[in-house]
Amino acid sequence: MPIDFAKNAVERPESFKAEVKGNIPSWLQGTLLRNGPGIFSVGDTTYNHWFDGMAIMNSFTFKDGEVVHRSRFLRSDTYKANMAANRIVVSEMGTMAYPDPSKNFIFKAITFLNHTVPDFTDNCGNNFIKYGNDYYATTETNYIRKIDPVTLETQDKVDYMKFLPVNLTSSHPHYDKEGNAYNIGTSVAEKGKTKYMLFKVPAVSEKDKDKKVPALKNVEVVCTVPCRSLLTPSYYHSFGITDNYIIFIEQPFKLDILKMATAYMRGVCWASCMKYFPEENTLIHLIDRKTGKEVETKYYTGAMIVFHHVNAFEEDGQVVCDVIAYNDNNLYDMFYLDRLKENSDQVDKKYSKPSYRRFVLPIHPDKAAAIGENLVKLKNTTASAVKEKEGKLICQAEVLCEAFDLPRINYDINGRKHQFVYGNIVEKSATATQVAKFDTETRKMLFWSEENCFPSEPLFVPRPNGESEDDGVVLISVLNCTPGQSSYILVLDGKTFQEVARAHVNAELQKDIHGFFIPHGN
Repeated sequence: MPIDFAKNAVERPESFKAEVKGNIPSWLQGTLLRNGPGIFSVGDTTYNHWFDGMAIMNSFTFKDGEVVHRSRFLRSDTYKANMAANRIVVSEMGTMAYPDPSKNFIFKAITFLNHTVPDFTDNCGNNFIKYGNDYYATTETNYIRKIDPVTLETQDKVDYMKFLPVNLTSSHPHYDKEGNAYNIGTSVAEKGKTKYMLFKVPAVSEKDKDKKVPALKNVEVVCTVPCRSLLTPSYYHSFGITDNYIIFIEQPFKLDILKMATAYMRGVCWASCMKYFPEENTLIHLIDRKTGKEVETKYYTGAMIVFHHVNAFEEDGQVVCDVIAYNDNNLYDMFYLDRLKENSDQVDKKYSKPSYRRFVLPIHPDKAAAIGENLVKLKNTTASAVKEKEGKLICQAEVLCEAFDLPRINYDINGRKHQFVYGNIVEKSATATQVAKFDTETRKMLFWSEENCFPSEPLFVPRPNGESEDDGVVLISVLNCTPGQSSYILVLDGKTFQEVARAHVNAELQKDIHGFFIPHGN
């Protein structure tokens, strides 16, 4: 049975014990948070795009072989304003909100001005971020919302702009062993320049551990990268990191700032101001984490759109960067609610599936190498980096597999060489009915699926003191569309990819986007 993507969720803020079938490992102690859109219509108004839906958060707490579930809507300013008006009054990327026809001219004029220099939504329904000791629901605007990870109650609204000048940010940060977080944001026309800012949010220091101050107060700018075009910055959703380098992909999928400023007047949504330029190349920035400077070499590849980085690592003087790449921008368009409804029970004919691509970037290529020479020295890859004039390298990726997205690895080895990746199989559409474990060395996959079930992004939790990279479990939120049956949290063995247990939550789950696991005591 197809998913009804436009159906409003029902929250359940009180905790309920799930019915466990199988045996959950005793070492699995902690809370899985999941985030995604949950409310798609308010009064007589409806969002156009699935990503625009107002956020609902779910938590699944594992303790002593049991699972407790709760869910709660994010009480954002967006949520409060929409509910108070009983209509959608705050614009999202795919839905432009217009005032009630009964409102007077002055109200409409103010609304127009607010959209010319937009104050973005705080509807943070994409992911969760940990800064210091605090957890935040996040999207890709300059706002994040602090939450209580136990009760899921919404707390402070935090504006990045009060700490550093970024108008847009990634919702996929990276973390090091010390608890520092690294992220990237776009600063639009700040002091006449548009640039990307890579920043570090330090772990809570001894002097601040008892103070109620946001960790962002101590934010540090690692480096800035100038945008190739002043008013059309590249869109990005994530980036890569190794022990010594940061990898940022500036792709020809761009946001036109001037068009955004006039979108409200022209009666179009902000998403229509994003355009893909397939005739342009993609620039891969390699930045030294210690110096904050780009390496001298310039890395280019063909036009592509990357939403998710898999991982990156260093090997023999080269950075290996694994990404999930698309050949066009059709993925975002697939999630307009009209299109989802139209293709609910059939294959989306316009869908173009992604590929898992491996790039290899020589850090200090031989300057004496001849023009046209491939400077990749790794023996176990077909990826290339061909020297051109003026120190440029044209990079071609090795395709490891197709139709694979929402990748997750054992994060304990993030930034170092990995072998296994867990993700969704998206062969016929972006709505996955199958999850897989992919072996990057053998190129083989293990699969899990069940009829009428739609799995979320899989999240790997390592066993404490595990003996191998895949020693742990994979947690998946599964939306069950079979009448009379409940949705559940699935626990798979990280090695065999066989079912260990499932916990039926006796509640309606929504298709979500991303999640975060908090170990017990953290």
